[in-house]
Amino acid sequence: MTSPAAPSTGATLRLLDKADKEIVKLDRAIVGAVYKFQHDFRKNPNAGGFDLKQLKGDGRLWSARVNREYRALLLHLGGNDWLLVSVKHRKHVHQNLDRLAYGINQITGAIEYVDLQVVEEDVLRRGPALAAPAAPQPPAEQPLFAQYSAEQLAELGVAEPLIPIVLKLTTDDELLGLAEYAPRHTGEVLLRLRDGFSYDQVLEQVTEPVAVEKKEELDADDWQAAAGRSQAVVITDDETLQSIIEEGDFGRWKVFLHPTQEKLVRREYSGPARVSGGPGTGKTIVALHRVKHLVDRLPPGHTKPVLLTTFNKNLAADLRARLLSLGGPETLARVDIVHVDQLATRVVRESDPGNTKRRIEDGQALREWRQLLVEAGENRWDAEFLSDEWNQVILGQAVHSRSDYFKVRRAGRGRSITRAERAEIWQLAERFTQRLELKGLETHRQVAERAARLEIDRKAKIDQRQQQKDKRGGLGNVHVESGSGAFLRYRYRHIVVDEAQDLSAAHWKMLRAMVPAGPDDIFLVGDTHQRVYDNQVTLGSLGVNIRGRSARLTLSYRTTWEILRSAMGVLEGVDYDDLDGDQDTLNGYRSVLHGLRPTLREAGSWDEELDRVVEQLRAWSDVPRESVAICVPTNEMVGDVIQRLGRRGMVSTEITRDGPRSDEGVHVGTMYRFKGLEYRCMIIAGVSEGLVPRASVDAWEHTDPPRHRRELQRARSLLFVAATRARDALAISWHGEPSRFLKPLRASGRGA
Repeated sequence: MTSPAAPSTGATLRLLDKADKEIVKLDRAIVGAVYKFQHDFRKNPNAGGFDLKQLKGDGRLWSARVNREYRALLLHLGGNDWLLVSVKHRKHVHQNLDRLAYGINQITGAIEYVDLQVVEEDVLRRGPALAAPAAPQPPAEQPLFAQYSAEQLAELGVAEPLIPIVLKLTTDDELLGLAEYAPRHTGEVLLRLRDGFSYDQVLEQVTEPVAVEKKEELDADDWQAAAGRSQAVVITDDETLQSIIEEGDFGRWKVFLHPTQEKLVRREYSGPARVSGGPGTGKTIVALHRVKHLVDRLPPGHTKPVLLTTFNKNLAADLRARLLSLGGPETLARVDIVHVDQLATRVVRESDPGNTKRRIEDGQALREWRQLLVEAGENRWDAEFLSDEWNQVILGQAVHSRSDYFKVRRAGRGRSITRAERAEIWQLAERFTQRLELKGLETHRQVAERAARLEIDRKAKIDQRQQQKDKRGGLGNVHVESGSGAFLRYRYRHIVVDEAQDLSAAHWKMLRAMVPAGPDDIFLVGDTHQRVYDNQVTLGSLGVNIRGRSARLTLSYRTTWEILRSAMGVLEGVDYDDLDGDQDTLNGYRSVLHGLRPTLREAGSWDEELDRVVEQLRAWSDVPRESVAICVPTNEMVGDVIQRLGRRGMVSTEITRDGPRSDEGVHVGTMYRFKGLEYRCMIIAGVSEGLVPRASVDAWEHTDPPRHRRELQRARSLLFVAATRARDALAISWHGEPSRFLKPLRASGRGA
């Protein structure tokens, strides 16, 4: 029998999770042949050129010709429904057929496929624990999972063919080797157990969310139903496969929701809720699915009662595209997607439509502070101190009166000031505000502060009218409401915030006033380890009480464990807050992916380092240029990189405030520009002392120690963010003295 009894055309082709990781490692010519194969196979799987054959007598596993040398391994799910599980060289297809294990997991109901031969060989290369000793050997190390029985592992959903191997693992390297090829659920269970989670915790948090509800309804012969429970993607066109395999735009990752995260999405919260987690753990994915969940529960209408916001324009545009991919235009039509400063601008313009002030950045505002002090002959105060006080305390906390400034907390500011000094600072702040007013200038922080005050006033009116209505037994005063020109109501029913760690206190005050307090009012995701702006807040003091409604994600689905481990080394020895007055941690943060260690390279000069960058790009010649990025500390260095690449015939594009200038070429930008972006390969160049962190930071070590600590923490976070943008490969280089932040990586050998 050489073909299944099925229609001769119109096949459904699915790609099993992890098959894409195997395919992308093949030579580019073979990957191209896979594209052509899937295109033709979907048209007619019984075409003679495929030489479609059973590999086993049970009628489920088949091989099909990809080209002269390679064959596709497919599971026949029924009819003309096929699941692509692997692509192998033809000489390996018929070897060790008994080592190809597949079946339907009796806990999750999903299809699992494992090449035991490959798993064992790879794990064996990582250590001697699984090798049969030829002679008496010293006592073996204690197996990692010795305290668990085979039955317990099976109950947690570990793939049963892998359980004998699991019980022999003795090192973390062996565990990572196994997780690379094991079904995703198996890898997650084992990593959680290894991280110290108890059997009951893993059962509740990892296994139960994906378990089949009624095991008696599990049909061991219904492979098409099992495919629906599996991490598989249906290939409907050529572009879909290319996106999945190459993941140049991380298309599948951007909308993938793991079942263990689904509980966070669908849960009903009694008030504000937060999801934290390191890079790649799926926080933004959870936020997007949460938005769709909230929209799906709305009554019919044409309004936009759900706000999805983040801290910059690029991320807001990305969220819009991803939500469209996830929920379609119907979901998008009910959601207001806008970055938080744009939202504040909208509120202010609504109140003052004739405002023509020019917006300036913090750097220009600092220059204005310096000029003010010079003109006033004021030498008692430092311009940087006053600028920070104005930004973080007065504007950051929406303080709009002298008396309020006397009472406001200055947490994290370090230097204590007397009441008399506060009076002096307030007077200078008023003069500075007048100076900007006369020049027709304003800052983003000023706009945020004004928007917060406007929304707080609006909320007070809404609450006052509601109290009056309640006194009248629920009846409104039509004359009062119509006299205002509009029926006053809250702007939104639900607010979802991405990258919450970078919003200021004024932003939070504005958002808090835009939605009525109650169930499912505010849902936020973020990671303070990735804070790139100096906005340290305590949410509870701003009316966003998340106590008892916080969850933490610990497994990364985007970046390899080798890259994550190196990136976390940058943060060693530094404490981070959790947005609510306590400490945040990356303990237990792991990856389900495995790859090469990052490379650390030294150069004698910046010119030599630029040549090293070119060499590295050539080494990654098989990776699409748009999937590669180069990150540097300064704008000047961005120009140097782009110029050097151009001279070597390499196309590049700068990442600006509004995103990449072009759709083609290697992306080049400063560390600030890479927040929220993702690439297959990443170069971080210029990681030298004096640049990362910048030399001026140490000037505050003795004059303003708290600010010195904050600036160092922010510089660490920027490097951490840049390093975790990489999925497959990371190269870090420097010239002169390496950054102090690289010391743990260089000392521990976390880089190659």
